Amino acid sequence: MFEALSDRLGGVFDTLTGRGSLSEKDVRAGLREVRIALLEADVALPVVKDFITRVQGEAIGDRVLRSVTPGQQIIKIVHDALVDMLGGEDEAPGINLHAAPPVAILMAGLQGSGKTTTAAKIALRLKKHENKKVLLASLDTRRPAAMEQLQQLSQQADAGFLPIIEGQTAVDIASRAMNAARLGGYDVLILDTAGRTSIDEDMMAEASAIAQIAKPTETLLVADALTGQDAVETAQRFHDRLALTGLVLTRMDGDARGGAALSMRAVTGLPVKLLGVSEKLDGLDTFDAKRIAGRILGQGDVVSLVEKAAETLDTEKAQAMAAKMKKGQFDLDDLAEQLRQLQKMGGMQSILGMLPGMGKMKKQMAGMDMDESVFKRQEAIISSMTRLERAKPALIKASRKKRIAAGSGTGVPQVNQLLKMHKQMAGMMKKMGRNGRKGMMNALGGQGGGMGGGMPPGAMQNLGGGGLPGLPGPGGGLPGLPKKK
Repeated sequence: MFEALSDRLGGVFDTLTGRGSLSEKDVRAGLREVRIALLEADVALPVVKDFITRVQGEAIGDRVLRSVTPGQQIIKIVHDALVDMLGGEDEAPGINLHAAPPVAILMAGLQGSGKTTTAAKIALRLKKHENKKVLLASLDTRRPAAMEQLQQLSQQADAGFLPIIEGQTAVDIASRAMNAARLGGYDVLILDTAGRTSIDEDMMAEASAIAQIAKPTETLLVADALTGQDAVETAQRFHDRLALTGLVLTRMDGDARGGAALSMRAVTGLPVKLLGVSEKLDGLDTFDAKRIAGRILGQGDVVSLVEKAAETLDTEKAQAMAAKMKKGQFDLDDLAEQLRQLQKMGGMQSILGMLPGMGKMKKQMAGMDMDESVFKRQEAIISSMTRLERAKPALIKASRKKRIAAGSGTGVPQVNQLLKMHKQMAGMMKKMGRNGRKGMMNALGGQGGGMGGGMPPGAMQNLGGGGLPGLPGPGGGLPGLPKKK
């Protein structure tokens, strides 16, 4: 979502850091570009004014202008201002569960904002990460099949669901849900209220009555980030009538300009608790001001990457793989496992977006229009081989290649590409096994391809990640990765 803003700010900071010294005029010109970038990203005007005033006050001074690295100092000031605008570092992330069970969470929002799906996502998250027993209850008596939708989602999230009784009002259902949660020994009760097409007086009164019965620890407004500044206005109007405790922004994986996400906290004063990052039930991230600021400024989000790796990678398999790598061993079964782990972590572009200094690399890949579905085809090719062929790829000659291609629904050229990729990666693993860290650096092509210094010549053709668990090894690459059709 923040790619356009990140690219624009990256260009401004490249100009500032590319100069040995900066004048006050240079800083003002750079901040003028920052201001335009924020406005184009649909950040609210009052927020932009306050932001620029703060940054300018700190950036124009002897401490910065006479610094050895004035450009880097300004980036630090902008980063800190972004963190404050997004809520600061001291704001407690995630959902507040500090209350006697059952802890009630009230979900509110306009129709189409993803409120019902978000309720199920929160249930799955609390069950998976907090080991909580969660009950879901639908209070939406107006939208056809709304209750049935939440019932199906609750089954997918492996959470409890309050049985549907026809003819009950939303207030009656809330009361029944509280009793059921107490009697059933549930830790958390999530109440999904009716979605509104607009701020309707009767429905707001209904939500207030539900809140009086449930006394929720959290009253969360679910807002669609793609609606831009309308989402900010909606949040304000809801907050005027309902005591909201936080916000959940959905569709953060979309192509909106991101202004709503940046403006929400500053305009409403409400913390952004969670971000919906995909349609899948596990597509929910905790909002962290420092991490979001880092992504916007192209500094990556290694913490999120490590967390994602910890969630998706099989520890035992990773340890077994590491032991084989130390011995310089790497067969086609190992390659298949690496491809599966890469897909679990969201694909190459998703991972690059979390690595510091890799924004330009990600853009390069997007420009090449690479088709990451090739990983599944490569898995199919490996699955069409015999166990002996996967262990000893040198056995695979012309006749075997034809059989493998036919069995995987591909062609001999695709089989050759896979074997070439494996040969390169196996060679790198042998170097690493023989010479340890020195061998790894030689396999990477020298020290020049660090995070801050770009990639060595030809690295895009041999792209395969750099030292992250579950990724194809660096320098081994994915030769022949086809373009989308």
